[in-house]
Parts: sequence; C-alpha cells; structure tokens
Amino acid sequence: MSQYTENKQKSEIERAVDLDRMGTAGTALDIVASDGERAALAKRFGFLSLPAFSARVTVDSRPGGQIVVEGRLRGRIVQACVLTLDPVTQDLDDAFRIVFKKDLAEERDPESGEAVLNAQVDAPEPLTGNLLDIGEIVAEQLSLAADPYPRRPGAKLEDVLPKPRREGRKSPIEARRHPFAGLAALRDKPRRGR
Repeated sequence: MSQYTENKQKSEIERAVDLDRMGTAGTALDIVASDGERAALAKRFGFLSLPAFSARVTVDSRPGGQIVVEGRLRGRIVQACVLTLDPVTQDLDDAFRIVFKKDLAEERDPESGEAVLNAQVDAPEPLTGNLLDIGEIVAEQLSLAADPYPRRPGAKLEDVLPKPRREGRKSPIEARRHPFAGLAALRDKPRRGR
C-alpha cells in the first residue's frame, strides 16, 4: 500500500491527481505553498522556518501500468545549526523522479509460499487506487533534500565543547552535576552533638 494513495491523514500540502482522469498526455502541476502550508511543513520536519517553497511536477502514464512522477523543488529552509543552534539557511533547487506501478505482482517463494522482497534498486513504488497525492510526494522530497546536519559556516566542534580541565580538584559546577554531590556535602559537614 502506497503512502501517497492510501494516506488516512491529510497532507500539509495536499494536491491530489486522479489518475483515471489524467489521460494519455499526463498532467503538470505548479505547486506554490501558502503561508499556512509552509508553516505546517516546517513544523512537521522540525525546521525553524520555510520562507519559500514551490515545485514543478509532471505526472505521466507509461506502458505496463507505470506512472512516472518527475519534478523540481525550489525554496529556502531555515534550520538550527547542529553545533550552535544558530539559524542556518539552505537554498533548494533539487530534482526528483519516482516510478509507480499499478498492480505490482508480489513474487512468492515456490516452496514456502511466502512473499519475496524484490531488491531492485529502481523497483517501482506500489500504486493502489486512482488518486495520487503529489503534495505528499513533494513534502517527502523536501525532507530528503534538507541537510540532515546543518552547520553554521565556521562553526567547529571544538568551539562548543567544554575546555579541558586540569587534573585534580573538580570545579564547583562539575561537583554539582555529580548525582551524589549533595550527599558528599553532607558527609563533609561537621556534626552537631557528637
């Protein structure tokens, strides 16, 4: 079952295409996300903001029940730097291509009768039903195009790590972080009446 056709939850940027009404010439969509759609996508993917996002997508029917979805994403993502949490901006200009196939036959092992996974690199996605949510495809391609580890230019791991301490006595901050620091303080406190 494809997440693009049988999605029970409404996509943030829903753009459904009825494949039965598409015809042999296919269809083209220009998607420009509204302010609300961009805010919902930013929330879904954990971006600080998504100031601009659009896509140009074509959907074509091919022989053998194949549906080819090709497109190009454009936009701007603002994410938190993985080291400093400062805002990092990424400009998008990314192409994608996904092939779907109706009635994908499931291969079965002749002896056990169990389903066999097809390990083809370019194996088509299964397609059920006649509606294809191009908006969900575009949303997922956005998440794949986003830098998984955004880093502010010039940010180094050494800049955010604590400075090495000298051997010997712990600093008051380190002593407080220790789970038994409070008990150690009681142990060293002079006792009354004894």
